[in-house]
Amino acid sequence: MKRQNVRTLALIVCTFTYLLVGAAVFDALESKEETSEKKNLEERRYELMTKYNLSEKKYEELELVVLKLKPHQAGVQWRFAGSFYFAITVITTIGYGHAAPSTDGGKIFCMFYALLGIPLTLVMFQSMGERINTFVKYLLHRIKKCLRMKHTEVSMANMVIIGFFSCISTLCIGAAAFSYYEDWTFFHAYYYCFITLTTIGFGDYVALQKHDALQKNPHYVAFSFVYILTGLTVIGAFLNLVVLRFMTMNSEDEKRDAEQKALLRRNGQTTIRTTETSGNFRNIDQTDDSPVF
Repeated sequence: MKRQNVRTLALIVCTFTYLLVGAAVFDALESKEETSEKKNLEERRYELMTKYNLSEKKYEELELVVLKLKPHQAGVQWRFAGSFYFAITVITTIGYGHAAPSTDGGKIFCMFYALLGIPLTLVMFQSMGERINTFVKYLLHRIKKCLRMKHTEVSMANMVIIGFFSCISTLCIGAAAFSYYEDWTFFHAYYYCFITLTTIGFGDYVALQKHDALQKNPHYVAFSFVYILTGLTVIGAFLNLVVLRFMTMNSEDEKRDAEQKALLRRNGQTTIRTTETSGNFRNIDQTDDSPVF
């Protein structure tokens, strides 16, 4: 079996194993808390219905109104700043879910907008990541030469280490800023930055949703937009190194296989020529030994 096929099969097995391990861990960590919270909410629901003499239907209507009001608590979402924020979450596939088109026209446009915007954004971040990695590699090479180091070549390990610490620094800077603006703990702000820049986008923590920040705090709005786009570029550059390394391994294996096939083909042709030549020599010998009349 080819080395590339073995590697692909191993990746599939590792991925599904990783999924099973993740499911088991999340089950152990979250299941009891979910059951307990649901029980408490049911008890609270019953208390409210009894206290305010609400029927099941009236309570469901009230619940629906509260859920619909939730996105509007942050202020107007669909002015230019809010729409720009939403557009970022669409084309970067973050998708917080804090806002969504309510009109059919908005939903149709959103689908076509994402259809073009997502691949465009992926290519842009891929290209920017490559440029950043090239610049960092050149800079590190120059630094090594200035320090008169014996080996000035920049290895993949050097790039991965720099990329890793760049990602950690980016997350910490964002966590410090958002914990200040949003009154979150540093851990929750760090969690928000990680979920955002990896484009997971759960939506349990969303910036710019307090005190009409989208309309009243343009400096914070600008910082948030720049941070998200810059952070995605840094994370993309780091992931580009890992993906590039894997693609390089596959290319090297394919090149090696092609060289081996070419070598075997040449050896086979040489063997055939040798056999034909030997046969010709035998025919000549037999012709020489034959009597001449």
